[in-house]
Amino acid sequence: MSRPSDHFDAGKDGFEARDRDPKKTARTRASTPGAPGGVKKPGRASALVAWLRTAWRQLTSMRTALLLLLLLAIAAVPGSLVPQRSSDPNGVIVYQDTYPDIAPFLDDIGMFDVYSSPWFTAIYLLLFVSLIGCIIPRIKHHWDALRSKPPKTPARLSRLDAYSTQVLDASLDPKRGAVIDEAAKVLREKRYRTVIFDDGRRGVSVSAERGYMRETGNLVFHSAMVGIIVAVGIGGGYTWSGQRVLVEGQTFVNGLVSYSSFNPGRFFTPDALAPFSMRLDSFDITYEEENQNAIGQATDYAANVTVNTPGGEARSETVRVNDPLRFAGTDSYLLGNGYAPEITVRDPDGNAVFSDFVPFLPQDSFLTSMGVVKVPDGLDEQIGMLGFFYPSAVELESGALTSNHPDLRDPMLTLNVYSGDLGLDEGVPRSVYTLDTDTLTPIAARDLDVKPIELRPGETAELPNGLGTIELGEVPRYASFDVHDDPTQIPVLIFAVFIIGGLFTSLLVPRRRLWVKATTRADGTVLVEYAGLARGDDPQLAAAVNDLLDLHTRKIVGLAEPASPARDSGGSQRTEPTRSSEPGAGNQGAALASSPTQEAP
Repeated sequence: MSRPSDHFDAGKDGFEARDRDPKKTARTRASTPGAPGGVKKPGRASALVAWLRTAWRQLTSMRTALLLLLLLAIAAVPGSLVPQRSSDPNGVIVYQDTYPDIAPFLDDIGMFDVYSSPWFTAIYLLLFVSLIGCIIPRIKHHWDALRSKPPKTPARLSRLDAYSTQVLDASLDPKRGAVIDEAAKVLREKRYRTVIFDDGRRGVSVSAERGYMRETGNLVFHSAMVGIIVAVGIGGGYTWSGQRVLVEGQTFVNGLVSYSSFNPGRFFTPDALAPFSMRLDSFDITYEEENQNAIGQATDYAANVTVNTPGGEARSETVRVNDPLRFAGTDSYLLGNGYAPEITVRDPDGNAVFSDFVPFLPQDSFLTSMGVVKVPDGLDEQIGMLGFFYPSAVELESGALTSNHPDLRDPMLTLNVYSGDLGLDEGVPRSVYTLDTDTLTPIAARDLDVKPIELRPGETAELPNGLGTIELGEVPRYASFDVHDDPTQIPVLIFAVFIIGGLFTSLLVPRRRLWVKATTRADGTVLVEYAGLARGDDPQLAAAVNDLLDLHTRKIVGLAEPASPARDSGGSQRTEPTRSSEPGAGNQGAALASSPTQEAP
């Protein structure tokens, strides 16, 4: 990154080497002993140091930092296109089953763990180093510039971007020192830093500058970006999230064994789990019933829960989409919902070998849902059932069933039954929402003589092959929650506020310098020159110089507002909004003698 132009020794570094005598430099090089032709070849160590210095300068340039920031944003895109193990492990399994050809390749290059992959981490660290390398030298240079005095008044103010003049008549008995003192007061009232220079016969001048908050805002902006990187990089290691499905009436305790899936950060310890419990009392959904084009669409979800801590009082809360429950230092988000039919399987003697509320995963907007029932023990052979639940069952012309409304108007459960080894004794974790039918034998399906089992709430049916019976009980709703603890939220919020504040400051605060110079001429009059120079584009620079001229004129002469935007009645020449194509053009001979008794119109 190049040194900022406001650095206190920028002129020395920028112009001293350029003004050296080339002949003297050549003679100095030629007299170097041991160098053929006057030029000493660098050694390998020197070449390596030079290469490292060049690489460091390239890495710590602002252009590289912006490029890395853009590259980081692009690298994060796959994380939103491909399911991630850290947030959606089941989605990864489904993706791998759906795309078996490309999934292994994506897994090898870290597409399922984008934010912890080596290539994403490399970009992340390079951006961090680049920003640090940019910011630290700039902070030092800015600090030195803040402590330095405004620069000395240029010899030819007429060559600057904005320029105005006025002449004070000798009969006013003006003293150029007093004129400059008044100009310094005006500038200080406008919050300029000022310093007065007395060049003897060449005149007395005041040099003023303001707008260092622009660079301060810029540094705050980039420092806050580093703060966010540090907060996310370190604080993210203490982040954890757990997913849990709760059926109406069920309670879970905040512990590792209570979660269906759990995603800890790299610095997580079980002690970080705050002790509390949450019970789902009811799940209420409001459906659209008036708009014929949106019948059955949900307009509101509300999970009514009761939370409690050891030794505390129970609290009733309501969790909605984008309105999480904040309790015991955690945030509980509502992710999804559906139906969990109560299914009971009995052996031929009537003994219950399986009884549970089985969550069924919605497949469409009308909550046509699919679920799996696995019965590994208690029957003559292991059976697995692939079920479809229809909240409002209707039969299509093809004979297939579907649901035409998500509410429980005519609920029906159908089950395809399979027998064989469910693979639960192999010690390999298997999803409760999937059933591998490749190694199982179907004993009840649409293409067999024994058709799928159909049940409505309260009904019981015989299992094939005399294995027993199955009963459908009540059909409550369930809700899935994501319990999240992210200690980076507050630091990221604070740094985000600093980023916005620094950005607006760097964009809105103008950086400019103004000069007022008073010179006594041979006829006793005093020529007062006003000039301004901005760093970068400043469309208000000419207006600032004109405003300074007007305020200063009223201070020393007592004139009212000028009658013309181009020339006032006190004999002052005002700067135009645009600069002339030639330095000083249009400003020569602009000074007019003012009369002490002249009234402003």
